[in-house]
Amino acid sequence: MTQRVDLATLMDRLAVDEVISGYATAMDDADWPGFLALFTPDGRADHRGAGGIEGSAAEVADWLAGVLGGFPVRQHLIGNRRLSFENFDGYPGEDRAEVRADCLSTLFPESGEATLAISRYTFGLTRAEDGWRLHTVMAGEKARRAPGR
Repeated sequence: MTQRVDLATLMDRLAVDEVISGYATAMDDADWPGFLALFTPDGRADHRGAGGIEGSAAEVADWLAGVLGGFPVRQHLIGNRRLSFENFDGYPGEDRAEVRADCLSTLFPESGEATLAISRYTFGLTRAEDGWRLHTVMAGEKARRAPGR
């Protein structure tokens, strides 16, 4: 592998990482326009494995806004990222990436105890004209600790 290819791969890894971090930050900051901008026009998300819904990015953003609205302070920490690429020489719409990552969510209500959840996400990304965008997101909850549970 040449240095040029290595540099391109590194740049793609950084760009994909920025999208994944942006997903978590958008949920934490209730930045729903920013959340939607991370997706391809036909992008979809599936949160059924975490007790949610499956639908278009806009439908899921509306659902998340309602669910997370009761938690003014929230933090989604995404780590243990495992990234793979399917590369077709940098052509928009053809290059794909998949990221499997774990997420620790801490949700603080106005008063009372925090809710903690551990989830596994699978992100499917496509290279678009303006960079990497989410095409699919799947969330599956592994554990939850809520007040009274």
